[in-house]
Order: sequence, then C-alpha cells, then structure tokens
Amino acid sequence: MLITADELESRWGEFDDIVDVRSTAEWAADRLPGAISTPVLDDAQREEIGTLHAASAFEARRRGAALVARNIARAVDEAFADKPRAWRPLIYCWRGGNRSQAMATVLQRIGWRATLLKGGYAEFRRLVVRRIPELSAGLQFTVVCGVTGSGKTVYLQQQARQGAQVLDLEQLAHHRGSLLGSEPVGMQPSQKAFETSIWDALRRFDPAAPILVESESKKIGTVQLPDSLMSRMRESRCLELMPSLDERVDFLCQDYAHFFSAPDALMRQLDRLRPLLGGRRIEAWHALIRAQEWPQLVRALLEEHYDPTYLRSMQRNYRHYPDAQRLTRHPGLATKTNDDQRLSDLPSFSG
Repeated sequence: MLITADELESRWGEFDDIVDVRSTAEWAADRLPGAISTPVLDDAQREEIGTLHAASAFEARRRGAALVARNIARAVDEAFADKPRAWRPLIYCWRGGNRSQAMATVLQRIGWRATLLKGGYAEFRRLVVRRIPELSAGLQFTVVCGVTGSGKTVYLQQQARQGAQVLDLEQLAHHRGSLLGSEPVGMQPSQKAFETSIWDALRRFDPAAPILVESESKKIGTVQLPDSLMSRMRESRCLELMPSLDERVDFLCQDYAHFFSAPDALMRQLDRLRPLLGGRRIEAWHALIRAQEWPQLVRALLEEHYDPTYLRSMQRNYRHYPDAQRLTRHPGLATKTNDDQRLSDLPSFSG
C-alpha cells in the first residue's frame, strides 16, 4: 500500500507507528513527528555502501542486500517483537526507495498491514514547506508581548491549562529567545526539525478559535521562524504584559538562576554585546557578576539593554502593538488562578 504526504496529513491517526528506516543521523536531523528509528542501514553501513557503489554498483547492491536483510531480521526479532497481528505501521526512507520497500515487503509478508510513504521523507519535507504558509494564513493569532521578565512563557502555560490554543515557539526551538536564552539542558533542533514541529502544531489548531503566540524576532537562537508565520504574527492583534520592574527583577533572578552558578560563562555571553554597547558598560556588568550582585545586574541589563531594544523592535515590527491591551499583574508571581486574564476578555481588533 502507498500513501502520499498530502493524504497522510488527514489520515495521520490511521497508523499505529511511523517507522523511519533511514540511518540514525538522518533521523536525528529531522523526521516525521513521533517516528521511531529502525534503520535498515546504520550510519557506518550507509557510508560503506556509498563508497562501494562508486567502484561497483553490483557489489554495492550485493553487500547492501546482506546488511539490510540482517538489520530487518533484527528489527522483527527485537523492535517489532511485541506487535499484534493487526499492527498498522507507516514505513518511510529518504525517497521511498529500496530501504523502505525492503522493510515493507518483509512486514507485509509476515501479515502486518504496512504502508509506504510515497516519495519518503523528501516528499514530506516538501509538504511541510508548502503547508506552513497555507496553515498560517488560515489561523487567527493573538501575539503576547512584554519586555524581558514579564512572564510571557508562564502566561502562555497558564492559558494552555485553561484550554486556550497556544503556539509555544520557544519550547519548539528549545530556547528562550535572547542572548541569554539557551535552555539549561539540551540542544536546539535543526532548522528542518523546527519547521516540522511548527507544521505539526499548526495543523492541530481550530481555525475558528484564536491562538496565543509570544512575540518573537525572526531568529530564536540558531533557528529561524518561517517568513509566512512571521508576517502573519506581525499583522495580528497584541496583548502586552506590563508588570513592574521590581517584579520582573525578582522573577528573572529565579528563572535565570542557572546562569549565576557559572559567572565566567555569563561574562563571556555578555562580552558579545561589546561592539553594540561599548566596553565601559560591559565591564560594569562584569563587576556586578564578580560581586554576585544579581538583582542589580538584572536591573541594569533590563534598563540599559533589553527594554530599549524590545520597545524599538515592537514599534517597528508589530502593526497592532500601539493598540495592545495591557495587563499589569505578573503571571509568574500571581498567587491566584483568577489573576490570569482569559481570552474572552481580550478586545476585538480590526484590520
């Protein structure tokens, strides 16, 4: 059985598992959401066959067939050992060629209802690139704005718990979206994997209901927002969180505490701002770090760098920012659930 990438988008729930038979490195770079890695050629074997193919296509096929057969047998004995008779896997490789066909043939002979993704990952990738603009255009966003430390991420999490639709781009990017934004653990996804996550989120939203999304710049760490989504966000209505400076300092001293245990690394990060802000200001911040004056450091960073940068960016990039509804309670320091502003309280926007 064959299925196209377009058909897969609407029939995703028909499959019990999505099996990626590409190499581990290919799988790690990007994959269909939820896909399990069961390579029919591992990274070293794939390189070996590629080298052999340059000398003799026949020898490459003979050697490759032996390796593929052994790896499929291992998968049947181990990875698929507990699968029931009615198991329905979707199988794919890079282009829907020999690797996925070999796996699907064996699984079908066993009696499992294996389906092949026509065109493989390459066709799925084209779907993602095409569909992100289409999906973005059909959705209504509310952009949650706020200077650094205003609790935008916490607010999104609170609203999600209340049943709101939320697109958490920083969670998908595994980054907090600023110079000091790297998460304490983990690595950022590849650009392709980031876009796949965005597509997977967008396709699940109800177009009839608004979607909360944090205001972002084009780049979040090492990954970039698709142009179509960025443009759609900049034309959307805005909601701004405006807690006091003292509340923001308290919140950031808790939220970014992992930086305080690595002062040398923190100073190196701030050194990247020397060309923009000059050596005198950076050295003053270094002095606060060495003295472990964390509240004073955070206040200085906000007042002298983050706040002015944010205001310039918002005024330049977000069309409805001047009309934003402003909320003054800090969501990260609130003591009652009803301190959270609900979507039903948001103003209507035209244009």
